[in-house]
Amino acid sequence: MTTDPQYPIGRFTPPATFTADVRARLIADIEAAPAALAAVLRGLTVDQLRTPYREGGWMVKQVAHHLPDSHINAYVRFRRTLTEDEPTAVGYRQAKWAELVDAESDDVQMSVDLLTALHRRWVILLRSLTAEQLERRFVHPDRGLMPLDQLLALYSWHGRHHVAQIAALREREGW
Repeated sequence: MTTDPQYPIGRFTPPATFTADVRARLIADIEAAPAALAAVLRGLTVDQLRTPYREGGWMVKQVAHHLPDSHINAYVRFRRTLTEDEPTAVGYRQAKWAELVDAESDDVQMSVDLLTALHRRWVILLRSLTAEQLERRFVHPDRGLMPLDQLLALYSWHGRHHVAQIAALREREGW
C-alpha cells in the first residue's frame, strides 16, 4: 500500500496482457469485493461512517454507497457491449450521485446487500464469457473505445481501491 489516502493501492493500471489466468484473477476480485466491503465496514459506528476517508474526500458511508452505484453502471455496460455493436456507454456524475439522499444514509448494509446480489449475477456472466467476448468494445464517455477486458480490470481495481481507502482510514484512526 502507498501512503496516498486517495490511492492507497495506486492508480489503475491495466494488465499488459489478458490471459485466462489474469482474467480468472480479475473475476475473483469482483467476486470477493462484497465480502471485503462488508468486512471493512464491520463494527463502524455512525460517527465513523460519517467520517471522510481523507481530507476533502467522501464520508465512509458515501464510499460504501458509491460501490454498487458504480458497479451497476459497469454491469450494464458489460451487458450492452455483449448484445450491441460498440455501444456508447451513458456517463453519470458520480459526485452528484454521492450527494443524493440514499447515498447519505447511515444504513450501509443495504449497499453491501445490493453489491452482493449484483456481483453474484455479474460473476456468473463473467465466468461464462469467452476471450473473444471479453475483447468486445464499447465507447466509454471519458476513455473512448474500451474492450470489456479493460473494464473487467478497472472494476477489479475499483472495488479493491475503495475498500483500501476505508481500511487505511481505520488503520490511521486505530478503529
